[in-house]
Amino acid sequence: MIKNIVFDLGNVLLSWKPGQYFEKSGYESNTVSLIMKDIFGNPVWAALDNGDITTGDAIEQIARTSSLKKDFIRSLFALRTEIIFPLTDNIKLLPRLKKSGFKLYYLSNFRLDFFEEVKKEYDFFDYFDGGIISAVVRRSKPDIRIYRILLEKYQLKAEECFYIDDVDKNVRAAESAGMTAYCYDGEDGNSQQLYRLIKKMLPGAGMFSGTG
Repeated sequence: MIKNIVFDLGNVLLSWKPGQYFEKSGYESNTVSLIMKDIFGNPVWAALDNGDITTGDAIEQIARTSSLKKDFIRSLFALRTEIIFPLTDNIKLLPRLKKSGFKLYYLSNFRLDFFEEVKKEYDFFDYFDGGIISAVVRRSKPDIRIYRILLEKYQLKAEECFYIDDVDKNVRAAESAGMTAYCYDGEDGNSQQLYRLIKKMLPGAGMFSGTG
């Protein structure tokens, strides 16, 4: 019986699509490709998520190997809170799930300084009973250890947890940890998909109706 719902944050509750942001902001396509490769596709970005380096260190390291200028790279990092925004309709499901009696947790790969800004900005985090951020525990999904850290910290039984993520390998890792898991591929604002998923997978959530 599922008692706990564990959410990834990026592209489940918070939209995080830097490529789209830069395209819509008028950056040239070649520049967007370079940004995505040299910054977001760089192992340095994963090291940031894992809490291994600071933002300042990351900018320095990227600048040494990229044709992008350091000041430009720094300006892109400063845009992080403009790139990310809440998926409001999905977030509206959180209080309904709480009312239905589920415990809610988050499990996300996130840079610590960035996460602290986001958590301060959005009050929907008040609905959560707890959560794990990769940079804090120095483990990142799909490393199975981060799932076990969540289970151990909050004394949860894996078989009582339902995990939702937008990345398939993270979902498979959650299943390996003993959780029921689902790969959510909904478009921004498509809360109907998430609502139908929860209602289907979690009979206890059937007491709430609609998504508005």
